Amino acid sequence: QVQPVESGGGLVQAGDSLRLSCAASGRTFSNYAVGWIRRAPGKEREFVAAISANGGTTYADAVKGRFTISRDNAKNMVYLQMSSLKPEDTAVYYCAARWGSDIQTNPVKYAYWGQGTQVTVSS
Repeated sequence: QVQPVESGGGLVQAGDSLRLSCAASGRTFSNYAVGWIRRAPGKEREFVAAISANGGTTYADAVKGRFTISRDNAKNMVYLQMSSLKPEDTAVYYCAARWGSDIQTNPVKYAYWGQGTQVTVSS
């Protein structure tokens, strides 16, 4: 089974950009759809973005136009480029994977999860 490993979080100011990375440990990502899901303090998990095995993407309305998800199967990596960050983007960001090519926006559909990386956006 695949094990996602996130990196790239940190403390930034509003308006800044940040790129999160998700590496696949154990197996290749190429046959998995991968999503980014975040959890803000005191809130439920929230879908952010996902990319299918063949490169199709979908985004939550809250991040559309600001965030871009991409994958590099040769490097076994998935990325989340975040721009124009807002304080409300502050959360722990999780990379999650599910076998198959279809995109899912429901976090419960993802079977494999990383440990998460903290993103804090100050105003």
